[in-house]
Amino acid sequence: MSRLILFNKPMGVLSQFTDAKSPTERPTLSGYIDLPGVYPAGRLDRDSEGLLLLTEDGRLQARIADPKHKMAKTYLVQVEGAPGDADLAPLRKGVMLKDGQTRPAKVRLIDPPALWDRDPPVRFRKSVPDSWIELTITEGRNRQVRRMTAAIGFPTLRLVRWSVGDWSLDGIPPGTWQDARV
Repeated sequence: MSRLILFNKPMGVLSQFTDAKSPTERPTLSGYIDLPGVYPAGRLDRDSEGLLLLTEDGRLQARIADPKHKMAKTYLVQVEGAPGDADLAPLRKGVMLKDGQTRPAKVRLIDPPALWDRDPPVRFRKSVPDSWIELTITEGRNRQVRRMTAAIGFPTLRLVRWSVGDWSLDGIPPGTWQDARV
């Protein structure tokens, strides 16, 4: 049986166990997970938060991370501005980015979710409203969600990956992990 770890990655943590590229040490997975032989199945940018899956099973890792398997990833996204349904429509068709057209996404406006406080907090500006959307994609290009919201004129302020496939963050506080069933 394969081991699968569900980790709630805090903002600022790299999705790897070591940081060889930086002269100053940045936080890595090793500060939170002390399990030999598990590796991330995919990535989550340093300035993003939320669900990161880790496993020791190469096949499972490929099934989760490889875009050809089209595993759904759902994000809770705080955007600058107040998009209406018509503003979100291009995301449902796929938007053109520098590296090509995205697959169609599922997207809807949501009420602000009950999330933990972020450190550092999102900048607040009285003159600029912000809104929350739930966005589900089936690919995982570099900084894709951020680039998609920017392409429709609503830059991302906060990005939390809530679920990958059937696995979610439900009940997992930031910086902690739990085993999952595979």
